[in-house]
Amino acid sequence: WAHRNQYRYSGEPYFEHCLNVASILSKFRMDSITISAGLLHDVVEDTGFTLEDIKESFGKDIANLVNGVTKISEISGRKSLSLELRQAETFRKMLLSMAKDIRVIIIKFADRLHNMRTLQHVAAKKRMRIALETRDVYAPLAHRFGMAQLKSELEDLSFKFVDNKSYNELSRRLNERKEEREGYIGKIIHPIEDELKQHNIAAEVRGRPKHLFSIYRKMRTRNKPLEEIYDLFAIRIMVQE
Repeated sequence: WAHRNQYRYSGEPYFEHCLNVASILSKFRMDSITISAGLLHDVVEDTGFTLEDIKESFGKDIANLVNGVTKISEISGRKSLSLELRQAETFRKMLLSMAKDIRVIIIKFADRLHNMRTLQHVAAKKRMRIALETRDVYAPLAHRFGMAQLKSELEDLSFKFVDNKSYNELSRRLNERKEEREGYIGKIIHPIEDELKQHNIAAEVRGRPKHLFSIYRKMRTRNKPLEEIYDLFAIRIMVQE
């Protein structure tokens, strides 16, 4: 109801964003209060409803989470600050809110992830600012939280918009050898699984290619072409204890 007459840059009803944020939070396995706050996270910032309205209708806990997310958004969007200052202020604000309730950060992660997945609809200048902020603020913070999959997706999405030409070229070259890479990962996993069984170690072994931005960063840091980057795979062994 609060977002009933609002639309995103894509032309979709604004509430679609709120639903997607809640869906991402559910995949993070968050509690019902956090998911509810995810649905409501933009109400105070973008509509005529107040924090008191949220508190009266949904309770103090949800209102506090919405308030924390709103404060981060206000700092991040201040046009009077330079990009570097906005990033530093966003990071500081996140850490302060984290001390009160870590769920505020998790909601903001979900919000930023969906915004990055739909960033192509945003104007070019604003798109670049958001992509850089995501790469330099949100992705490192996700890494500190131990949310590796989130960090990887945020970095790849940022890479896509910050340097689209390099992103497309690297993506094309890696896709050409996708089946070969997946077969190679399988060849690595099977002997590890066999060895673990011989030692009666219960474990799940997973393999994956490194994500695009990780490979691109190695190429830049080492000043090497793709053909000379050999650590393109990651194997993870999950044990019981």
